[in-house]
Amino acid sequence: MGTLTAPAATSPLAIPSVHPAVSGGHVDWARIRADFPLLQREVHGKPLVYLDSANTGQKPAAVIDAVDDFYRHHNANVSRAVHALGSEATEAYEASRRKLAKFLNVRPDELVLCSGTTFAINLVAYSWALPRLKAGDAIVVSRMEHHANIVPWQLVAQRTGATIKVAEIHDNGELDLDALYAQLTPEVKLLAVTHVSNVLGTVNPVREICCEARKRGITTVVDGSQAAPHRPLDVASIGCDFYALTGHKMAGPTGTGALWARKETLDAMPPFIGGGEMIKEVRFDGTVFNDAPHKFEAGTPNIAGFIGLGAAVDYLSSIGMANIEAREQTLLAHATEELSKIDGLRIFGSAREKAAVISFQIAGAHSHDLATLLDLEGVAVRSGQHCAHPLLQFFGVAATCRASFAFYNTHQEVDALVAAIHKSRRLLG
Repeated sequence: MGTLTAPAATSPLAIPSVHPAVSGGHVDWARIRADFPLLQREVHGKPLVYLDSANTGQKPAAVIDAVDDFYRHHNANVSRAVHALGSEATEAYEASRRKLAKFLNVRPDELVLCSGTTFAINLVAYSWALPRLKAGDAIVVSRMEHHANIVPWQLVAQRTGATIKVAEIHDNGELDLDALYAQLTPEVKLLAVTHVSNVLGTVNPVREICCEARKRGITTVVDGSQAAPHRPLDVASIGCDFYALTGHKMAGPTGTGALWARKETLDAMPPFIGGGEMIKEVRFDGTVFNDAPHKFEAGTPNIAGFIGLGAAVDYLSSIGMANIEAREQTLLAHATEELSKIDGLRIFGSAREKAAVISFQIAGAHSHDLATLLDLEGVAVRSGQHCAHPLLQFFGVAATCRASFAFYNTHQEVDALVAAIHKSRRLLG
C-alpha cells in the first residue's frame, strides 16, 4: 500500500497592490467587472443587472478564493494553539485587522473586529452608554438613520431614563445643520449620525458635525456602513469617538465588520460579551480581562470571513478608492439624468453631496409591484422601507424602490434599468 503524502501548505493568496486594469490614471472597468463571478449570471433568462449594492456588495473572485484557501489549507482556531495551522490562522486573521486599520488610517489596536455595524453600535450602547447615561441626559439621532443606529439608543434610553432627540432634515435630504447644532445643549451626551444615508445617498459633513459636538463635550458615533465601500476614508481625521462599518457591503463576506475607537476609550469600557479569548485569567474570585480590542472579541470569530475581508480591502485598494468614487459618481449622474426624464417618477434625496443611491417612486405603482416586474427583466433593486421607517415617515410614503450602484456596474445597466421601468409601467397600466 502506498504512503499517503499530505499536500504542502500554501501561503495566503496575494492580491497585487495595483490592479492590472489600472494603468496611467485609466481604469478598464470591463476588466474589473469580470472579477465578479455572480455578475455573469442570468435571472429569468435575462442578464443580471444588480443594483442593490447598498444592501450587500458582490464579491470578487479574489475574496471568494481567499475564503476557500483558508478552509482548504489553513483552517484552525485563532490565538489558542501553537501548532502550525493555529499560527497560520492567527497571523492571517490579525493581518486582516492590520489591513483594515491601514484602509481606515487608524491603529490596529484600536479596531474591534465584529459581525458588522449593528453589533458595533450595540457594543457602544451597552458598554459605553449604558454605564454612563442617566435620567435627564439626552441622545441626538438624525432622522435619516438606519434602524441599527436608532433602536440601540432607544433601548439604552428605556433603561437609563435618558431621552431621544431627533435631528431633522431638509426636503432635499440634507441634515438641517443649524437646527442640529442648536440641539446640542448641555444635557446631550451622545450624537449618533450616519456618514452616508442608505436611502437618500446623502453624504453628511461628519468632520464638521463631530467638531461641533466635540466643542460641547458630546460623544459621537458615526455609522460608516455606506461610506467605507464607496469613498476614500480617513477615520482618524473625522474626529469622531466611534466609527462603525460592515464588511459585506465593501466586497467582503457577510458577518464581518469593525468598530473603531481610541485606545483610551476602549480601555475605559467594560466587556460587552464574556467568554473565551477576551480574558487573561479566570478565577472564581475574579477575572482579569484581556487588553482592548481583544476583550470585546469573545469566542471564536468568523476567521474565514475576516480573511476574506482582508482580501476585499486589498482588492479595493488595488483599484483605488478615489477611482471607485469617481466611477460611481458618473453612474449616479447618468442614472439621475435618465430617471428624471420619466413622467411620474419621484426621486427622494437631492443632496449637494450624494453617493450613488437613488430611491424613487412612480405614481400609481406600488414599489413592491414595480420591483417584482423589474426583477422579471433581470434588474435587481430593493423595495420597501430600507430599515429607515422614520425617514420614510418624513416623506409621507410607505415604501420606495432603491437602485444603488457600485463600481462594477455599467452605463448600459443604467439604460437597462430605465428600459425595464418603462416596460413595467406599461404592464401596470
